[in-house]
Amino acid sequence: MAEKKLIGKITHYFSKIGVAVIELSDDIKVGDKIRIEGATTSFEQVVESMEIENEKVETATVGQSIGLKVNERVRLHDDVYKIM
Repeated sequence: MAEKKLIGKITHYFSKIGVAVIELSDDIKVGDKIRIEGATTSFEQVVESMEIENEKVETATVGQSIGLKVNERVRLHDDVYKIM
């Protein structure tokens, strides 16, 4: 199985638009494969686009919060991992 590294937590979810807000504890960039896990959440996806304060960005770093379009429903406090 691929290694995974915790890179953040879900702090908000906009269900109407399918966007999660992730507070980062590590760096992330467009193209990274991530896995989101929680009590009832478990799926993988590739980061296709992300935003910081409504500005599209290619990379984000520790301490930033990003908006990320997610393929499935996520919940508050779900963990976000980068698949290595």
